[in-house]
Amino acid sequence: MKKEIKEYSQKLNLPVIADRWSELAEQASKDNVPYSQFLFSLLELEINEKQERMKKTLLKFARFPYRKTIDQFDFTAQVDMDERRIRELMNLSFLDNKENLIFLGPPGIGKTHLAVAIGMEAISKGMKTHFITMSELVSQLRKAEQQEKLEKKIVSFIKPSVLIIDEIGYLNLDTQSAHYLFQVISRRYERGSIILTSNKGFGEWGEMVGDPIIATAMLDRLLHHSRIFNLKGDSYRLKEKHLSTQKQKD
Repeated sequence: MKKEIKEYSQKLNLPVIADRWSELAEQASKDNVPYSQFLFSLLELEINEKQERMKKTLLKFARFPYRKTIDQFDFTAQVDMDERRIRELMNLSFLDNKENLIFLGPPGIGKTHLAVAIGMEAISKGMKTHFITMSELVSQLRKAEQQEKLEKKIVSFIKPSVLIIDEIGYLNLDTQSAHYLFQVISRRYERGSIILTSNKGFGEWGEMVGDPIIATAMLDRLLHHSRIFNLKGDSYRLKEKHLSTQKQKD
C-alpha cells in the first residue's frame, strides 16, 4: 500500500505528499489526529512547497540586479517624499488599473531600489515580473531583429504582469533604438504596467531619443495612466564613499 500511495502521489505531481505522507501518518496516529486534520496538513505542506518553487522560478526570471524590500529603503533621505504614498504601492492596485509607475531623479538616490521592492512584492503574489535596463532592452531587440525574431522578443516583454525598465536617460538613443523602446511601451499600453526609472525630466526626452515626435508618443502612452514620483537628494553611493574615506583618514 505504501508503494502504491507514493506512486499515485508522484503521478498526481504531489512530491511532498509522496515523500512525507508515511512519516506524518505515523505521527498523526500517535497524536490521535483526526483524518480531516491529517489530510489538511498534507495538502498545506504540498501547497507551501509549490509556492516556494514558484517564487524561486519567478525570482530567477525577474533578473533583478539585487533583492531589496521596501523596509530597507531609507525614507529619511527623501524628506519631500510621501512615505505612505510609496507604501500604498505595495498593495499592487496599480496593476489592476494597468497604471505605470515612474520614478524620476538623479542617480544613486533609490529609484531602482523602489522598483525592485515593488517587483519583489509582485512576485510574492505570484505575478511574473521582469527587470531590464533600457540599454539592455534595445540591445536585445536589435539582436532579435537581426535574427528575424523581433516579434517574438517584443512579445516576451509584453507578457509579464510587471515590466521594470531601469536607467532610461543614461544614454541617448539612435533612431532605431528609440523605435524599439516605443514599440514596447506602445504594446504594453493599457495591457500591462511598466515601472520606469529615469534621471531625465520629461522635457529632455526629445533630446534623449533624438526625435521629439517619438518622445511625445512615448510619453502620451506612459503618462495617460501613471503615478509619478520625483526623488531628490545626493547619491547614497557617493555618501557611503565619502564616509568610508573619512573613516580611513580618522
